[in-house]
Amino acid sequence: MAGMLTYDSDAIQIGTSNSIGRCVKYIRLVKAEVLNRETKRWFTTKLSKLSCFAIAVMDASPFYGVPPIESDDSCLSDCDSDEDNRAITSDDTDEDSDWNNDAAPSTRAASTRRESAATSRIWQEVVWDTVQQQNFTKHFPVWQGTLPDVDEAREPVQYFRDFFDVALLETIAQQSNLYCAQENPNSALMLDPSELEQFIGTVVYMSVVHLPRLRMYWSSECRVPQVADVMSRDRFEEITKFLHFNDNNNMAANSKDKLFKIRPVIDSLLQKFQALPQDQMLFIGEQIVPFKGRSSLKQYIPKKPHKWGYKIFVLCDTKGLVHSFDIFTGKTDPEPGETDIGANGNIVVKLSQAIHHAADHLLYFDHWFSSLDLFAALANKGVPALGTVHQNQLQGCRFSTDTDMKKMGRGTFEEKRVVFDSAEVRAVKWFDSRGLIVASNFPSAHSVSRVKRWDKKLKHNVFVTCPSIVSLYHKFLGGIYALDSLIASYRIQIRSKKYYHRFFFHFVDMVIVNSWLLYQRDCDSLDVPRKEQKDLLAFRTSIAQALCMQFNDSSSIKRELPSSDVEREIQKKKYRGPTRALPTLEVRSDAVGHWPVVVSERQRCKLPKCKGQSVYKCSKCNVHLCLNKNKNCFGQFHK
Repeated sequence: MAGMLTYDSDAIQIGTSNSIGRCVKYIRLVKAEVLNRETKRWFTTKLSKLSCFAIAVMDASPFYGVPPIESDDSCLSDCDSDEDNRAITSDDTDEDSDWNNDAAPSTRAASTRRESAATSRIWQEVVWDTVQQQNFTKHFPVWQGTLPDVDEAREPVQYFRDFFDVALLETIAQQSNLYCAQENPNSALMLDPSELEQFIGTVVYMSVVHLPRLRMYWSSECRVPQVADVMSRDRFEEITKFLHFNDNNNMAANSKDKLFKIRPVIDSLLQKFQALPQDQMLFIGEQIVPFKGRSSLKQYIPKKPHKWGYKIFVLCDTKGLVHSFDIFTGKTDPEPGETDIGANGNIVVKLSQAIHHAADHLLYFDHWFSSLDLFAALANKGVPALGTVHQNQLQGCRFSTDTDMKKMGRGTFEEKRVVFDSAEVRAVKWFDSRGLIVASNFPSAHSVSRVKRWDKKLKHNVFVTCPSIVSLYHKFLGGIYALDSLIASYRIQIRSKKYYHRFFFHFVDMVIVNSWLLYQRDCDSLDVPRKEQKDLLAFRTSIAQALCMQFNDSSSIKRELPSSDVEREIQKKKYRGPTRALPTLEVRSDAVGHWPVVVSERQRCKLPKCKGQSVYKCSKCNVHLCLNKNKNCFGQFHK
């Protein structure tokens, strides 16, 4: 006999040339006392090479985590010969059953959970058909919808207030005042919607002018007037400390909601995002809100630019306009009345419910979400979907390897189709510099087009055949990646240990990006040239300025600055041509450190409409001003 192994004085003879069923029976007899982990692993390797599924009999669950759905021992004969039947005695059977009974208490619960999870989604055997080039072509869905027309582009702050409306601001102000009273009954926050808008405006300014420390915006060395003149430092820190969005007294009744403290903001923004007019091409992806503190909601995704943070699934268009989102809190159950197709598929089905007239739109997602079950589920709902996939996500589908397709040249592609769950799904593998597999429930590979690619060997551009489904996939590129790029350009970076603060500031960034994209859409519909449109930085600064100055009462910060004719004349002088840089009105009128000094050089007085020359100079403003018994330009300049 070949392959003799001895363990604990028990000889196990494995006949490689005889029946495999005999090997399985010997494993059943001795697995409880003889076979250790290394032996099981050796048996697993040998039996898998013989293309046999006897692993299920020897309990390979420690290696694979989930037991097989059903045993495949039916391919083996239970009674190969009389000798085999005599080998299994009643004593051996009792010993095996006793071992099973002893192990049952510790493993029955885990086995039940694994079996229920496995049987909920049965891996069906699917047969794919190869589609020939002369076969019929499936046409793309035609978009019947249109984007609304506008009469004029509105001010940036008006787009922002469409999302952060008066009702939401009042809710936040009310809950913040309540939270302050709960924490410290002897003090009152007295926050109103107007001051809350000023707070948001200063926060947006801080994202444009970023300083290492928060208090530096009010320091004498790095003072930022757009922030310091609107709100004092202590008031800003007080609002930040007590900023709240929901009543803690109701938390016990909503203990299962991990986002309870930010829920009013989520519900309000979701309703407004979902009501926005939608373009034809929509995209579902995942987004990370950077956060490295302690939180049960924190996720780690190594391939993201920010690896640690909160995960948000977003439905947006190819430019990044958000139409819906869902924050990941752990388990993802299917929607009521929907079939469970896995956590990733359940997310796509949930977000796709926000699509208006789904048959008119095209939905894209990447390989992280893709599965054959998902494509079939969306097809049955009338949602045309397309996405990149890995070959192991399409059960039963086999394409040529990249090596074989490389020999046939760039632009080679293969197309396969299958009818799964009464829905037709097509998959195309296209080889360019490497293989790319795209699956969908609506387009096919034909017709083909030619795209320009760079050839490293020939050192010039060449034209490569490209299937229509791949060309459509290239049009979807953007989406969540465009949104992440726009948010990351001027992200609010105020640090906080409270998770709901991090979400709130992220939603402010998301709303500003949404507002800017809507502004661009309106400008494009009015044929406004790109040079005349505000970029994201100018749009963001305009919102911050409007929020800060709309209800600003500067007398609470410092003495009121009178409207001076001097300032008006200085501004007129700037338009006439280049002038020497003069201090701003805030600096000239702050009444701190302005002393007249005598210098040797005589220059013209910088007070508008004064043509005199003076040797007196302001030590702070560094400008010459008249100061004598006939003229007091120094005093007028500093009013």
